[in-house]
Amino acid sequence: MWRLIAILLALCVAPAHAGNQKYEPLSASVRAALHSAISDQTVPFLAFDTVGEARAWLNAMSGKLERRFPDRRQREEFLVTVHYEAKRAALDPQMVLGLIQVESAFRKHALSTAGARGLMQVMPFWIKEIGQPQDNLFHLRTNLRYGCVIFKHYLDLERGDYFRALGRYNGSLGQAEYPNLVLLAWKTNWEYIPG
Repeated sequence: MWRLIAILLALCVAPAHAGNQKYEPLSASVRAALHSAISDQTVPFLAFDTVGEARAWLNAMSGKLERRFPDRRQREEFLVTVHYEAKRAALDPQMVLGLIQVESAFRKHALSTAGARGLMQVMPFWIKEIGQPQDNLFHLRTNLRYGCVIFKHYLDLERGDYFRALGRYNGSLGQAEYPNLVLLAWKTNWEYIPG
């Protein structure tokens, strides 16, 4: 029990936890698909069946972020963008929130010693691989778009195995610490059960 409490406290004040995402050559078709996946400019929105369901999710998640984002408008813009980008990449938005918590502690301008940038700690080589030279990895939506697309790519490579995909994302494939931290943050802090 005390170990779990210590881990949870560490997650609340953790520095950027990015590893060194590894550059892996991409086939032309994969590069084109990933490039296409980050090119859409649609305005983010919450993808729920009803406005009530959207508001319930937003309220539940917003309450958990109030200390990190005191301004309600900024907090809701962040959450709508996370939800949109996660769903767009066929990811669970709560998992993405857990990943962001571990990667950057919700710091938009986090910079790791390995050079990873922003909320989802995206390595700059991805801009050359799948993006545009003007892409700014500290921009909220750009960072979330890249991070979600890259994680989904790794999740597909690992055939749905979150543990291995998280290891790839962090550049720590085969090591348990990082995947376990993200999975714990996801299930402990961000799990959402509609009421």
